[in-house]
Amino acid sequence: MASRMHILVALLLCLSSGALAEDPYLFFEWNVTYGSISPLGVPQQGILINGQFPGPKINCTSNNNIVVNVFNHLDEPFLLTWTGIQQRKNSWQDGTLGTMCPILPGKNFTYRFQVKDQIGSYFYFPTTALHRAAGGMGMLQVHSRDLIPVPFDRPADEFAVLLGDWYNKGHKTLRRILDSGRTIGLPDGIQINGYSGKVGEIVTKPLATMEPGKTYRYRVCNVGLRTSVNFRFQGHTMKLVEMEGSHTVQNVYESLDLHVGQCLSVLVTANQAPKDYYFVVSGRFSRKAMTSVAVIRYANGKGPASPELPPPPPENTAGISWSLNQFRSFRWNLTASAARPNPQGSYHYGKIDITRTIKLANSRYQVNGKLRFGINGVSHVDGETPLKLAEYFGESKKVFNYDVVKDEPPKGNTVVVAPSVVNATFRNFVEIIFENQENTIQTWHLDGYSFFAVAIEPGTWSPEKRKNYNLLDAVSRHTIHVYPKSWAAVMTTLDNAGMWNLRSDMAERVYLGQQLYFSVLSPARSLRDEYNIPITQQLCGIVQGLPKPIPYS
Repeated sequence: MASRMHILVALLLCLSSGALAEDPYLFFEWNVTYGSISPLGVPQQGILINGQFPGPKINCTSNNNIVVNVFNHLDEPFLLTWTGIQQRKNSWQDGTLGTMCPILPGKNFTYRFQVKDQIGSYFYFPTTALHRAAGGMGMLQVHSRDLIPVPFDRPADEFAVLLGDWYNKGHKTLRRILDSGRTIGLPDGIQINGYSGKVGEIVTKPLATMEPGKTYRYRVCNVGLRTSVNFRFQGHTMKLVEMEGSHTVQNVYESLDLHVGQCLSVLVTANQAPKDYYFVVSGRFSRKAMTSVAVIRYANGKGPASPELPPPPPENTAGISWSLNQFRSFRWNLTASAARPNPQGSYHYGKIDITRTIKLANSRYQVNGKLRFGINGVSHVDGETPLKLAEYFGESKKVFNYDVVKDEPPKGNTVVVAPSVVNATFRNFVEIIFENQENTIQTWHLDGYSFFAVAIEPGTWSPEKRKNYNLLDAVSRHTIHVYPKSWAAVMTTLDNAGMWNLRSDMAERVYLGQQLYFSVLSPARSLRDEYNIPITQQLCGIVQGLPKPIPYS
């Protein structure tokens, strides 16, 4: 009876928010708990969803409505974000502390969003209290509807692979280290779907099992805290077919770099002698050598995997030329259909005039003897009142000031510690330049949008560099990496009204302030541009108990 009531309430909520009734709904009930996990063989307290690490996979189709009822059984507030899902007109459900009140211990909250006009490989993860270092993440894969042709034959099966660096210290210990003003240092190893394999181990549960002659899709995401990786299949090549929601030109690779927060799909054909093979993951651009393996097994195959692993890319960690050339080989497939029946290439982003250029530089600081990170001299802090709620209730002046962070990096190394909100103009076409003058690689993510990753180059950006942009078939994606002493350029139209988080994908850096929010308000204040606040939205801070403003119409 209770479960039927949950479904009835969820359906009413979905219909009241303006979702199309003919689009299917998928319902999930998740219990978030602590549990013992051992990704690197060392038992520690992890965060499980329905007793699982990685958490349950959301397997859905474009335009599906997703309803996830999350029960928080932890001893701390908790939130999930759905990285890369472009919740159109709905930053209320974005799952960041700037947009939502956290789910308090012993409470629950029902997320509701639509994977509108999207396909591809994504993941969810916790945004609160460095919980990402303890788990709480899982795969979210969005398939094309049957009427939309996919530019490759249907694979025999699909395998979700969540990998990344890992620390043996628990998330609470890591948080105490950061709160004390120190860095958490280098990770202890690399996990693959919750395990760290070694060459020669007897494996009873392979990462995947393939039948000879068939082709399989591997969706691979780097869910780590700071380390770029390179992955490869022993004895097999892979064909890249999708990257962060975009079909790509189908180049063949022996290995691929994957930076923190990024996802992609490759096709692998079982065309070798039937036995075991290794899936190999190694760290990139890190002072510490780290490698982990998982077993790919052929059905009815005989024999263990060879101990000779395929080598990493042919350069030391300080070089970027090999990786830069690989990035330049990634191209949008302009002949493929998108999630809706129109060709992706119809959006000629290279012919749109740039309205605003924003140059963002990441920096590290010492504030009162403690480590902080920031953007353009501002180190963001979260308060008790989410920024989106303060703005919506007309209380923003009590919580934050707009445009504390400027469009250009400041001179010197001064820093302001404050909530960081950029006032953006609805539907402006913006160019964002990420400058990285540090010696470590960076990865950036923008919620609510995809952008065109038009260039990455070493050195310093200047307007003359625009002649090197790819203005034809740059991949539309939601993360961009920036190599040491380099810059990256992206372009996007700010047409998704709401409050959207731009952040470092390095967990230590975002926890210590390397993030900001874009406030994108529609002048019309209309349901055409943004949904009303959900009737079940939690309120906290100074807006708790206030009457809700007049709804959009």
